[in-house]
Amino acid sequence: MTSIIEQAHRLYDAVPTEIPVPDGSLFDVLSDAAAHYPDRVAIDYFGAATTYAEILEQAERGAQVLLDAGVRRGDVVAVALPNCPQAFTVFYACQRIGAVAAEHNPLAPAAEIRGQLERHHARIAVVWEKCAGAFPLDGSTELAQVLTVDISAGMPRSQRALLRLPVERARRTREQLRAPSPAGTASWDRAVLRARAVAPSTPQASGDDVAVILHTGGTNGVPKSVPLTHRNIGANVNQCVFWVWKLHEGAEVFYSLLPYFHAFGLTFCLCSAVRKAATQIVLPKFDADMALDAHRRRPVTFFVGVPPMFERILRRARQTHTDLTSIRVGVAGAMPLSTELADQWEQATDGMIVEGYGMSETSPVLCGAPLSARRRHGVLGVPFPSTQLRLAALDDPSRDVEDGEPGEILVKGPQVFDGYLDMPEETARVFTDDGWFRTGDIGVNRDGYITMADRAKELILSGGFNVYPSQVENAIRSMPGIKDVAVVGLPVGDEREEVAAAVVLEDAARPVTLSEVREWAEKSIAHYALPRQLAVIAELPHNQIGKVMRRTVKEQLANRTSQLFEQASRSVAGAVDQASDVVRRILPGDGDADRDDHPDASQQ
Repeated sequence: MTSIIEQAHRLYDAVPTEIPVPDGSLFDVLSDAAAHYPDRVAIDYFGAATTYAEILEQAERGAQVLLDAGVRRGDVVAVALPNCPQAFTVFYACQRIGAVAAEHNPLAPAAEIRGQLERHHARIAVVWEKCAGAFPLDGSTELAQVLTVDISAGMPRSQRALLRLPVERARRTREQLRAPSPAGTASWDRAVLRARAVAPSTPQASGDDVAVILHTGGTNGVPKSVPLTHRNIGANVNQCVFWVWKLHEGAEVFYSLLPYFHAFGLTFCLCSAVRKAATQIVLPKFDADMALDAHRRRPVTFFVGVPPMFERILRRARQTHTDLTSIRVGVAGAMPLSTELADQWEQATDGMIVEGYGMSETSPVLCGAPLSARRRHGVLGVPFPSTQLRLAALDDPSRDVEDGEPGEILVKGPQVFDGYLDMPEETARVFTDDGWFRTGDIGVNRDGYITMADRAKELILSGGFNVYPSQVENAIRSMPGIKDVAVVGLPVGDEREEVAAAVVLEDAARPVTLSEVREWAEKSIAHYALPRQLAVIAELPHNQIGKVMRRTVKEQLANRTSQLFEQASRSVAGAVDQASDVVRRILPGDGDADRDDHPDASQQ
């Protein structure tokens, strides 16, 4: 039998089967780009342009700020920022001195952030002003200093001046961008302006050192922290760059709309774009109109995102008669891309769109569809260069399944992490004795292309985020009047799922509404994980040992009529555009639709 890898390599065309694995610091990616393209615009932020030479200087100043704060090689710095120039410079400031950037979702609940801080023990944090309250200096964590960021500081002067106008619209926008910093914090922006560049003799990290810590539920929903080394991310950067071989160094414009704090955005936008010395269109939230405004100003050539982003951009481009033909290549990930949307995108751009597959633990990309006439849509793709992939029997990970049969996706490669932070039992659970990482996803091989057959456990893929039913159930079960609850994912077309909750009420409890359940649960879980459908039922099905049978619940809810769900409440929650499920809204506007989440991607 021909192996999956042999079949995949036949589909590579211009892509090498092996890629160089870097041994140095990720900071070399930025310093090399600045050395060869110093005057090239690195970041376009609302029209304000920053060159590679300028961004390198800012990163080196930021590195000195961290050194002055007591950060040394191997220390962890908590980072919680939307996409903005400072998020770029903080990341590379950490890489310059060998510090570890622990990336946090700036709109995650405070309880979630606290758990992450307790795992990685950061003493310094650099955070958006509006989320600084989730990073306390009261001794309840190990944080000793919090530096706050004004994300409006990088905007053009004219726009900053408009924010100061004494009119209602300016006030609302200002409140969306800024907030008073808590007592005891200091300004990162002012500190960088005052700092000198770090001394050239300051040592950097090696490939074996941890560069980044990401946060995930992994394959079973247990909150975990994922350390990725400079080599892990550097290798995946090279894999991505070689895979998307049609890009030209120093000549591309990237849409950087995926959040830097998510594995997908971090590797593709924060690192791979810099590796190609590309210009990045950076926005702190996903907004199709703002994205198209930027595209008309500086035509985009490459777009990596999640399917709802492509869908929203395409729809608004049609409505506004915006030409998209400069976008030669698109890469979609984190959730399935429908064949219909792929065809529509390629017709509108006269370019190509391919899909990728991966997860935080793999830096994140493992597979991609070939960027050629051999591409297929609706697949995870073929294994990346320097990546080994097997489909193992579900009852025996040492045995491979035949082509066409479902098996668990097992991988090895330079982009695969070594294990979870201080969780040896979880690490042992996801690695086989001979070192294969068990993704927990079930795939099928057809001619070298891997397709998704099922997801391990009962993970819900909602808008590109992994939603773990047990976490949502725990949040809802704590609500007064709720006796029991089961959470499942229900299909809503185009291979998407919505979070649905079936609740059993206490005997004397009054009826509950979907909006009430969402309001209660949002105190402890992320917005993207909130249920969008609610059914009140008499009892939940249990197996012989008393465990709720979620699969049975899912079947029952899928078969019930629409009257079981609160359509009125769904007008509040369910009418939110799917794109907002994938990208956490950093700048909320009027209405519930603007309160949705700016990723996580999490991961597939």
